[in-house]
Amino acid sequence: MTFLRIPLLLSCLTSPVFAASSVPAIPPALKAEASSVAPTPPSSTAQQLYASAQSDLLQLRVLLKNGRSQSAVGSGFLIGKSNLVITNFHVVSQIALEPDNYFGEFKDTQGKSGDIELLAVDVQHDLAVVRVNRNGTGVFNLTETPATLYQGEHLYSLGNPLDLGFFISEGTYNGVSHRGFTDQIMFTGPVNPGMSGGPNVTATGEVAGVNVAHRRDGELVSFLVPATYAQKLFASITPESKPPKDFKPIIGEQLLAHQTLMMNTLLATPLTHKKLGPYSVPVRESEQVRCWGSSDTKGEKTYNTDQINCAMESELFVSEDLQTGSISMTHRFVQTNKLDPLRFAIFIGKMFSNRVNGNTKDENLTTGHCTEDFIGNNNFTSRAVVCVESYQKFSGLYNFLLFTSSTDEPLMNLQSRLVINGVSYENGQKLITQFLSVFSKENSVQKNEATITTSSSANTAKENN
Repeated sequence: MTFLRIPLLLSCLTSPVFAASSVPAIPPALKAEASSVAPTPPSSTAQQLYASAQSDLLQLRVLLKNGRSQSAVGSGFLIGKSNLVITNFHVVSQIALEPDNYFGEFKDTQGKSGDIELLAVDVQHDLAVVRVNRNGTGVFNLTETPATLYQGEHLYSLGNPLDLGFFISEGTYNGVSHRGFTDQIMFTGPVNPGMSGGPNVTATGEVAGVNVAHRRDGELVSFLVPATYAQKLFASITPESKPPKDFKPIIGEQLLAHQTLMMNTLLATPLTHKKLGPYSVPVRESEQVRCWGSSDTKGEKTYNTDQINCAMESELFVSEDLQTGSISMTHRFVQTNKLDPLRFAIFIGKMFSNRVNGNTKDENLTTGHCTEDFIGNNNFTSRAVVCVESYQKFSGLYNFLLFTSSTDEPLMNLQSRLVINGVSYENGQKLITQFLSVFSKENSVQKNEATITTSSSANTAKENN
């Protein structure tokens, strides 16, 4: 068996960036988007909670230093009687990454305002701590033993949605999501833009979590960062702590820690396989990675296509133009009974070239370096291209992209793609090697139409090239 050789020249190991539209359309949980469902009128419990908590709620704004125009807005809450505020990292990420260009301000429910000072970040859990020039009244507290939550229990999210003023929204606790590599609380209630970073509390006022996101493909499917992660970050600093001179090395270390967790989980068990025509192709189906199948056999086309898309449903937010810590894989099986071998080979060659070269430059990544070779194992032969790119601001992190195209049949073709974002060089190599080792082909090729097992999910993923 032979595998694609990846050069060990780390200084030049970079690759092209691929457009977001090339990733299988599996809807992720995104930062809070506007919901079309109007919140129900607040209960007496919600009214009492808001009345007692409003004094320690803050709106946080990130502004461009040149012109003082608003760039981001979110919420936060004062912890205990300190002057420290918990919020989301994605609310203040521009201050962490570009402190020369951005600064932050707060405004409370009484109209008091002032500057904010970023002290600590936790990119893995989308949390941050900022310091302000006022103290809390002791409403919100973080304990080492968080509140025990029960299915269907009422919870209450507070924040400043859409910059309309401070709101409280009522919903229910519905368990913990394990779709990512860190847990998130599922909250059936509205969490709208501007509420990110605000507190979510129980009926007795205990902090259950921090507002962070909701599914844009559903209604009232929202997510919270569990309070235990906020407590750990808060405990790592004091009101007298000095801010780091540069957050980028800290963020880089956290991204490396996340990729270690992610890759250890993914590499702990072998990839499984699915059938596409005569080929067996590698897939990963787990709590973190979901697969969809689709087929296009329209009679007017000169070829038929069956496809499998697998992708993680979570990734880490670093900035508006950089999300990382994700993996996806796509397999496309094409066959024809209307084209001759030469015309089919030309068609497949153009398809492969478009997939490899149809990418755009990303300023967050260095120029890509690609290596091409031919591989063969398990009665399967293919052309393969590996591209590697390194992160401009975060040393030791790379994106890998693998393309393969089978070369063993005149009237059928299997093209596969593996995208690995935000991993160490060693881990990228390991996953590529494992991925390539799974491919195989039946000894005798059946000439009838190939089929694949498709998911019953209504969210069938279709790739757009």
